[in-house]
Amino acid sequence: MIRQHWLKLLLPSLLPPLLMAGVLLYSSITGHSLSRWGIMPLHFEGIPGILFAPLVHAGFDHLFSNIIPFFFMTLLLFYFYEEVAWGVLIWSWIFPGALVWLGARESWHIGASGVVYSLAAFHVVSGIVRRNPRLLSISLLMVFLYGGMIWGIFPDFFPGKNISWESHLAGLITGFILAVYYRRQGPQAPVYSWELEETGNEQPDPDYQAEQAKETMVRYIFKEKEEGEGPNK
Repeated sequence: MIRQHWLKLLLPSLLPPLLMAGVLLYSSITGHSLSRWGIMPLHFEGIPGILFAPLVHAGFDHLFSNIIPFFFMTLLLFYFYEEVAWGVLIWSWIFPGALVWLGARESWHIGASGVVYSLAAFHVVSGIVRRNPRLLSISLLMVFLYGGMIWGIFPDFFPGKNISWESHLAGLITGFILAVYYRRQGPQAPVYSWELEETGNEQPDPDYQAEQAKETMVRYIFKEKEEGEGPNK
């Protein structure tokens, strides 16, 4: 049972990074550039890149800057958000690429940074909107470890560097949308007893309700009619 649980956590967290590493190794060994697996905005040949671009990286620095946070964030996703984890991961993989295809610069866009930004934004926003203490601690952890990622959406901070800031921005938007969309599914804010009492939403005791109903019925049936009392209307 424990083995199956960890398998469910590790499979989606490890398999994509292994595929990314395999693609880069193949490209490095053969000398074949795989940049055309990326996204070329508003070009038909760039559409497959919406699915495949996250697997392609320009070098090992580019690769490791993505696979380490991807593994960590996906592991947390499937541990804390099991009910919605697959939906969040799949949409985080596809939707940023679709936004890049629709509105980015005319260039080949590669790498999994859009996915990573989406997962980071989901963790940060989801912990806040759900008001769950454990999830909020994950939000704070994301800010502490990866808060500097926010500068990746501003191209002026990286002059001369060919980064796809559009992918970063698209991922940020996607993660925010997913956190709001899935806010009613999965773990929620705990409800304490004093909150129930204040709002009047405390759960009634079924035994007490049954006893009260019985007592009320008995009183109704055996109520004696007073002298001079008119007919019931």
